[in-house]
Amino acid sequence: MRTFLYFLLFMFLAIVVILMAALLGDLGAWYFAWLVGTTMIVLISAAGAALLDTQEEQAAAEHAVGGVRKQP
Repeated sequence: MRTFLYFLLFMFLAIVVILMAALLGDLGAWYFAWLVGTTMIVLISAAGAALLDTQEEQAAAEHAVGGVRKQP
């Protein structure tokens, strides 16, 4: 039953995508590039924020211990 529901979901998505492609025409490629670019910017920003948090946690832990580690 689960497989059938996935099939219905993907068929619905395929129909929506085909209808959008027919309605957008030549602008479809531009909208696709805009969506991909926006997604990449958001993901890269989230990864940068996660790295910054990790660095701040490590610095706070080293400061609490009292040691200062030199960066290579």
